[in-house]
Amino acid sequence: MTDNYRESLCDMGDSPMPQAAPTPAPLGPRRRPRRRPRCLVALTVAGCVAASSLSGFLGGYIANSPGPVFAAPGGGAEISYQSAVHQLAADVVASDTVMTVPAAAAVIKQTVVEITTERVTRSGRLGQFAVTGAGSGIIISGDGYIVTNYHVINDASGVTARLANGNEYVADIRAYDAKTDLALLKINATGLTPAVLGDSSTLVVGDTALAVGNPLGELGGTVTSGIISALDREIVIDGETMSLLQTDAAVNPGNSGGGLFNLRGELVGVVNAKSSGLDIDGLGFAIPINIAKAVISDLLENGYVQGRVDTGLSLVDIQSATTAMLYRVNQIGLYISKSVSDELRSGDRITALNDMSVTDLASFNAILKDRAVGDRVSVTVARGGESITVYIVLTEWRG
Repeated sequence: MTDNYRESLCDMGDSPMPQAAPTPAPLGPRRRPRRRPRCLVALTVAGCVAASSLSGFLGGYIANSPGPVFAAPGGGAEISYQSAVHQLAADVVASDTVMTVPAAAAVIKQTVVEITTERVTRSGRLGQFAVTGAGSGIIISGDGYIVTNYHVINDASGVTARLANGNEYVADIRAYDAKTDLALLKINATGLTPAVLGDSSTLVVGDTALAVGNPLGELGGTVTSGIISALDREIVIDGETMSLLQTDAAVNPGNSGGGLFNLRGELVGVVNAKSSGLDIDGLGFAIPINIAKAVISDLLENGYVQGRVDTGLSLVDIQSATTAMLYRVNQIGLYISKSVSDELRSGDRITALNDMSVTDLASFNAILKDRAVGDRVSVTVARGGESITVYIVLTEWRG
């Protein structure tokens, strides 16, 4: 599979711990970073709450060419992944009854799980060590299938799920789709109460919305309430434009991978992003459940989402002078770190795709958006003062 990375100018990392200074390194895959705020307004990734911030300096890991990275439309702000988990009681499945907030909260809390992850990372000073993180997940089947965000479990060497009753299980990562930021986990348990999947197409602005999750990785089962603030909000996440629900229900780091519910106790969205900044509050985002349903179905049936194109390239999106210095390159842009094609090399800077200008991962993915498996595309790169064009055939990405 291919890997993409994005360095943002305004990211705020998930970890509450101080960050060690990164060590300059040549082009190549790195772990997701924990970054300090670098502007007054930031939309920050908050999918996992790390116990340590020494997890590397690269951000926005994406598992294939079209991967998820968040930046607000028009620039100037940034979005944070969130994690929230939700389950629904069986007696509500066929009900059209609108409940009170306390009644709905009591139902959906039973469908929430807390996710704990462990990643092995390396530091020049500390050597190899483990970093823990936290998020949330949604039970979707009685026999132990759980949906969470891809960014919550990305690069995890171990995942644990803790149910509302306190029971803990080792969770296997069965499949994921980086493009939509969704992942499928499986625990060895039966008799679980799955979430009731609703219909996000019926939502209207002003509908009551409840978010349940594990904020800060320590407050599992937290319920917050608000409204649906906007529908089909287009947000750029890791170079990929996503159409998300917007809510003012409070979501925080640790809420990622969970859900947004209506007063019928139905899951209408998977919470995955939050805006943050000195003067920002009440801006949360969720993947509409109707989009998530199709992805989950493919993950369950095939282990991957059919039709995703793969360029065979691992990419690093360098958009700041600091990151350029770390990679020892003299220009910002989209760089190749690895390629299945012998004609494209690590260190090549992509300048065009199909004769259309490429400046970053978002522009690269926008051009790929309407391409299909089997299409032949041209990739133009800058190398040693020369411009070189290479033709590649898109294959199907299988995770």
